[in-house]
Parts: sequence; C-alpha cells; structure tokens
Amino acid sequence: MIDKLEFLLALAREQHFGRAAEACGVTQQTLSAGVKSLEDRFGVRLVQRGSRFQGFTPEGDRVLAWGRRIVGDARAMQDDVASLRRGLSGHLRIAAVPTALPMVAALTTPYRVRYPNVRFSVFSTTSEDIFSLIDNLEADAGLTYIDNEPLGRVTTVPLYTEHYQLLTAAGGPYAERASVTWAELAQIPLCLLTPNMQNRRIIDEQLRKAGGQPAPTLESNSMVVLMTHVRTLQWASVMPAILADALGPTEGLRAIPIVEPDLRHAIGLVAPRRDPATPMVTALLTVARAVARTLDGADPAPTLLHGSG
Repeated sequence: MIDKLEFLLALAREQHFGRAAEACGVTQQTLSAGVKSLEDRFGVRLVQRGSRFQGFTPEGDRVLAWGRRIVGDARAMQDDVASLRRGLSGHLRIAAVPTALPMVAALTTPYRVRYPNVRFSVFSTTSEDIFSLIDNLEADAGLTYIDNEPLGRVTTVPLYTEHYQLLTAAGGPYAERASVTWAELAQIPLCLLTPNMQNRRIIDEQLRKAGGQPAPTLESNSMVVLMTHVRTLQWASVMPAILADALGPTEGLRAIPIVEPDLRHAIGLVAPRRDPATPMVTALLTVARAVARTLDGADPAPTLLHGSG
C-alpha cells in the first residue's frame, strides 16, 4: 500500500499523470492502476479524471493527508533502522528563503564534519513553498521566518534575528548618513525581491506604513541578482545585515542601518513534527541548537508552533 500512496503523493506534486509516473520511475499505466487500486480499497473515487488530471475529490484530499503522514513515517522508520546498521547516511534536503541562504553553510558544515556520509541538497524558495515541500516530503527541513506569518504545526529552532540595511553607492542618496529611516527610504528607487517573497512583503508593508508606495526599478527572486546589481554602484537595495556581510567589502558601497523603526524578524530552522523524527532531521535540529548558542549566546530550545498553515 505504501507504494500506491507514493503514487498519490507524486500526483499531488506534479498535477499530471505522466510527470508523476516519471517521478516515481514507473509507467503511466502502472501509476493509474495503483491509484485505481486505492480507490477500490476505500470504495470511493479519489481523483477527478478527464482527458487529463483535474484534481482530487474531497475523499482524495483526506487520503492524501493520511498518505503524507504514513509515507513520512515509513521513510523515517526505514532511515532509523538503516542508521543503526551503518551509521547516519543518506540525503538531507533543506529549503531556505533567499535571505537565509548565507546561514545554510553554518548548519551543513558542522553536520558534515560529524556525519560525512550524509549528502545535501539546498533549495532557494519562498516561505510558503518551504512548508509545501515539507508537507509533500520533498524537503526535510527549512530555513525561514518564524515570527511574521503563520507556520502551521512544526518544530522550530530560532537561529538569529534579521535586521535591515540600505545598500547604496557612495555619493548616492543618504550615503553619508549613519542611519536612514523607512520614510526616507520610500523616496528612492530600489531593486528588491519579487512580491511572492516574505522579505519583500515585510519591506513593502514597512514602506507603506512610512507613507510611501513600493516602486522598485528591478525585481528578482534571486538575491544573487540583486547583489550583483548593487555591486555595480548603479542600484540601491534593502538587504538583511547577514547578506550585506556575505556581499563582502566593495569599494564605493555603503551599508546603512534602517531605523524608525529598527525592524527585526526571527529566522529559524523548521522541521516537520514527527515522533520519532528521522535520524537525519534529529541530528540537524541538534546542530541548529548548537549554532544558535554561538549566534545569540543563548540556548533556544525548539518550540512547537500552531497556526493556520
């Protein structure tokens, strides 16, 4: 039954029979037969069919929710037993919002030192997609904002507090200032992340509160694109201090703290709440707690947060 539930999860991810079959490494006929077998087992229709995939029935959505839990637990059990036999090994997938990408190496590096047989994949994506990837078992954990928008029911480890700076060329607006206000910032053109990014929603909200209207002259879903434009000294942007530090020294570039208010948001590691958790995720949470102690001088224990999703 587990393999047939895997088919259903793939169909939910891909929204297409052919692509779901390819993702599972089976023929489309095999996948369709597996879904039909589930329907026969439950005595209800799970998938709305036509000439193409048209979504799930209400019963299908319910089976899908259970399927994610069952498949996740089955994978956790398999990893747990395997780790007892050969030590911690496997593939750890971490999704991160673009502004948190510089923090990933602070987790993966000590992790790899301790568990050299684990390999990593790191995805840059939106905060909303992080939880979708975790729910669909496509990511094992994520790095995202943990205090600004609903998270759902997850385990979190707070890591650091994000605060914001104006990056601008020497000689540009406010370049000689020790600080700049959000109201002043609303008066100059910026390059910013795209509106589907939580960082952009945070900045837009603050600019509106300061009496301005966000009107960036360039948008991108990549911090690399924004950073390379800022380095030309022809663009200005709002970036978290951690990214300004990652940018490194650039002649002619100024990083100016933004105040009134000194806006701050918490960034942390999020992982699915599962008892027991997979050994690899348990180890990642342990590493994250150790990293958090070095960043903040505190020992922030993981917290279970409840929200609307």
